[in-house]
Amino acid sequence: MLRAGLIGFASSGKTTLFHLLTRGHAGRGGGRNDASIGQAQVPDTRLDRLSGLYSPKKRTPAAVTFADMAARPGPDGAAGAGALVDVAPYRTANALLHVVRAFPDDAVPHPSGSVDPGRDARAMEDELILADLAVAERRLGRLEQDRQKGALKQAPEGEAELAVLRRCVEALEAGTPLRALRLDPNDARRLRGFQFLSEKPLLLVLNVDESEVGRATPEAVSAAGLDDFVAGPSIQALTVCAKIELEIAQLDPDDAAAFLADLDLSEPGLYRVIRAAYDLLGYISFFTVGEDECRAWSIPAGTGAQEAAGEIHSDLSRGFIRAEVVDHGRLIARGSFADCRRQAEVRLEGKDYIVRDGDVINVRFAV
Repeated sequence: MLRAGLIGFASSGKTTLFHLLTRGHAGRGGGRNDASIGQAQVPDTRLDRLSGLYSPKKRTPAAVTFADMAARPGPDGAAGAGALVDVAPYRTANALLHVVRAFPDDAVPHPSGSVDPGRDARAMEDELILADLAVAERRLGRLEQDRQKGALKQAPEGEAELAVLRRCVEALEAGTPLRALRLDPNDARRLRGFQFLSEKPLLLVLNVDESEVGRATPEAVSAAGLDDFVAGPSIQALTVCAKIELEIAQLDPDDAAAFLADLDLSEPGLYRVIRAAYDLLGYISFFTVGEDECRAWSIPAGTGAQEAAGEIHSDLSRGFIRAEVVDHGRLIARGSFADCRRQAEVRLEGKDYIVRDGDVINVRFAV
C-alpha cells in the first residue's frame, strides 16, 4: 500500500487539503494520537481512454493512502519538538507531504505572527531531524554497550549497523536530513526498521494565495527563499491553492471545467499533488484491460514481469509463463489486442522483463 503522511503547522491548510484529496472519505482510529486515513485515486487519462475503449463493468485507478495528524501550533508554538512527528502513522509512511502556508489572511493569523514559508519548511525539517536523532541515539547507545561487553565480536552485522548509525547521528547532529546521505543499498536495508522520518522522500506543497494560482512553482519556491532547500535529494515542490480547490470541489463537473478555464488551468491542482506523491514514491502504473474491468496497478519502477503479475494475483506469479505486453498508446490506436497482434505490436516477455510505465499486460500462466 502506498502511504503518504501529511505534515504541517497549524493554519497551513493541511487538513483542508487532506479532505479534498480523499474527497471527505476518511476514517480515524479511537486513540488520541491516531491519524485520519483516506485514499486518493491517481488521475490517469490513459486509464480513462482504455476504459472508453472497453466500456468495462468496473474501472479501478491506482490509489495513494494519505494520513493526517493534528497540526503543530507553529515554529514558535508551545508544544515541544517531536509532538507532531514521532508517531506511527508517519513512521510507516513511504513519503511525507509538508503543506506550507504561503498565503496571507488577516482573518486566520499565522501562529508565529507572520507568514514565512521558508522559516516553516526549515522548522519542520528540524523537527524531523530531532525525532530521528532521538531514535538513532538510543539504538547507538545500546550497540555501544553491547560492543563494550564483547557481544558484537561474533556479529559482523551488528558492527555494520553500528558504523552506519554513527554516520547517521553525526549527520543529524549537524542538522542534515538522512535522505541527504545517499546510503548504499546494504546500509539502507540496515536502517529500514527504524523508519527514520528525515530519510523519507519529501514533497513540499506551498499553499498559495488565489492571486498566485497561475504562478510557476519555481518562482514561488524562489520567492519563499527555498531554492537551496528543494535542491536536496528526494525533495520535490509544487504549489496549490486550497481555497480555490475547495471552490472547485463544490461545483458540478461542467461548472468546475468552466471555472478552471477562467483560471487558465487544465486541471485541478489536487491532481498534480496526487500524481507528484505517486511519482515521489517511485511508482509507475501498468494496466490490465477487459470488458469486466480496466485497472491500473501500482508497482515500484524497475519491477520485473513475474513480480508485477503477483500484484494481480499470487497464482499469476507462481505459474508465470509469459507476459503479453503492448504499449497503451498502441492499443488505443489499434482498438484491440487482436489488432495489435496482427500488427506485431504485442511482445512476449519473460519473467525478468522490466515493466514500463503505461504497459498493458496480459499474463499467460499455468498452475
